[in-house]
Amino acid sequence: MAQALAAPVHLFDYLAFEDASAQRHEYVGGRIHAMTGGTMRHNRIAGNAYAWLLRRLAGTPCNVFINDMKLHVQAADSVYYPDVFVHCHGGLAGSQKVVFDAVLIIEVLSESTAEIDRREKLTAYQKLPGLQAYWIVHQDERRVEVHARSAASGWTAMAYGVGEMLPAAALGLEPFALDALYAGTDLAP
Repeated sequence: MAQALAAPVHLFDYLAFEDASAQRHEYVGGRIHAMTGGTMRHNRIAGNAYAWLLRRLAGTPCNVFINDMKLHVQAADSVYYPDVFVHCHGGLAGSQKVVFDAVLIIEVLSESTAEIDRREKLTAYQKLPGLQAYWIVHQDERRVEVHARSAASGWTAMAYGVGEMLPAAALGLEPFALDALYAGTDLAP
């Protein structure tokens, strides 16, 4: 994410601005931030996560989104474009451009967004009422940080590495092989 643009704006002004813009922007507390482009590895990792989720969630009430769908975190006054996320809370209209909750969010780290993904977005995403897990996926090494919500203990964080399985029980799915996220990249096993 780049530096904020202009003075604070209202959410509705941001949405109108975004509809007319050729570039993507995120909205955080009245500020509009231009987004930077990703790398081939970043795109491949996000695509692998999306494809895995799309196959496993077929026939369920859940929808999987990648890259271009906005997620409005009302409690944080923010609108983000997560790399991949799963929405399971009712039907969506075909023309809808913004979703208001998610059960799983996956962000692939890049040098310019790593601190935002780990701090700002982590704090904001944890305010989503339905969110069960937030995966922060490294693109320079086979490593994933999983922040998971538990009824018993609140939010917990675990790091997973080479050869390990990522928990997906919150979605009713079998664990996902971390190494499969990196298939087709120069970090593939």
